[in-house]
Amino acid sequence: MINAKNYSKPTGNRRELISWCLYDWANSAFPTVIITFVFAAYFTNSVAEDQTRGTSLWGGALSLSALAVAVFAPFLGAIADHSGNHKRWLWVFTLLSAFGAMMLWTVEPKGDHIMHGLFWVALANFGFELSMVFYNAMLPFLAPGNQLGRWSGWGWGVGYLGGLACLGIVLVMFIQTEIPMFNLNKDASEELRITGPFVATWMLIFALPLFLLVPDTGDNEKRITSAVREGLKSLGLTIKKLREYKGIVWFLFARMCYTDGLNTLFAFGGIYAAGTFGFNFQDLIIFGITINLTAGIGAIIFAWIDDWLGPKTVITIGLTGLVVFGSALLVVESQTLFWIFGIPLGVFVGPIQSASRSLMAHIAPASMRMEFFGLYALSGKATAFLAPALLAMATSAFDSQRAGMTTVILFLILGMILLIKVPPLNYCIPPSPAP
Repeated sequence: MINAKNYSKPTGNRRELISWCLYDWANSAFPTVIITFVFAAYFTNSVAEDQTRGTSLWGGALSLSALAVAVFAPFLGAIADHSGNHKRWLWVFTLLSAFGAMMLWTVEPKGDHIMHGLFWVALANFGFELSMVFYNAMLPFLAPGNQLGRWSGWGWGVGYLGGLACLGIVLVMFIQTEIPMFNLNKDASEELRITGPFVATWMLIFALPLFLLVPDTGDNEKRITSAVREGLKSLGLTIKKLREYKGIVWFLFARMCYTDGLNTLFAFGGIYAAGTFGFNFQDLIIFGITINLTAGIGAIIFAWIDDWLGPKTVITIGLTGLVVFGSALLVVESQTLFWIFGIPLGVFVGPIQSASRSLMAHIAPASMRMEFFGLYALSGKATAFLAPALLAMATSAFDSQRAGMTTVILFLILGMILLIKVPPLNYCIPPSPAP
């Protein structure tokens, strides 16, 4: 394994950056197969007593997991900045996520396995989200400043494609075949439960290049007790002196708003398509796969624009596209028009996500990157309840799904307005880090 005690200047080594991108390919299998498409449907349909309660319990477990991430991410990021050996932290949370996914095999289609299943999926999601803190923060250590956009976009695009590739293999090998591989017993839902171990194996195999070929990004090795003490002290000072990081603060608030909108769009888009446009389950699966595919393509294409015009511009373009096409979906009536205006949404979703990562990579102070990516994770989780709650209230008040989905557009617009306050990249970082 390559080791580097001091790796503060990015070399732009293509082999290392490709290995970094492969980690996106590796871990995107978890949200695609487990959280979105296969295991979530298995839990709500076969483990829980009914779909309504299953959906509620599943959402509650993920919400508690997200809350834990919001609490721990800033602290762990600050500690990592002082402990060195950043890959060790990434490895720990990757293993935690894979272990949680592996244990989903033990969740049988029985009512007394509900809490068992919720525990393991929440633990796996907790590990997945925290691994992203350390993975994202590695980017500015590896890619030169003028290439942050393209590598962030390529990594995000590869991640979408990797998740879809894993989903496709799972469908062909286990779910849509009469006799699943390994002669799995469909009466015991083994063809669905196997997705946990399969995703865990996928994650570990494709994460190996990063752990074997990429030098560590930490340049200071300290005992963990000292790192904890200094990290928590540093985080406290940073929070007290956030005024010195006004550009970063405006960006985190902007991202908090538009990420709430994006997450709500993903969570309720299928419900809206089914309830207002009459989509059946097969339609929803095809639409979801198409959106993921276009999001990956969009992230890859906009990667060059990110480096050319800047990540803030890419985010603004993406939010504008979502507002325009999303607003159209609020007024059209036919399924055909829903497809026409719905598919382009993915083209803008991917670039927003990848450009947000590259913008944070640009503006986070070099000595505090893990800490600020911890705050970045916090901004994506802290108010995750707000947009869904307002959507539910509007839907109930007006007895209309269209009225409810309008709140998503409002969150995207608010995020775009707050983004205006983010100054040019050169002015986001104070001359020297806060002491």
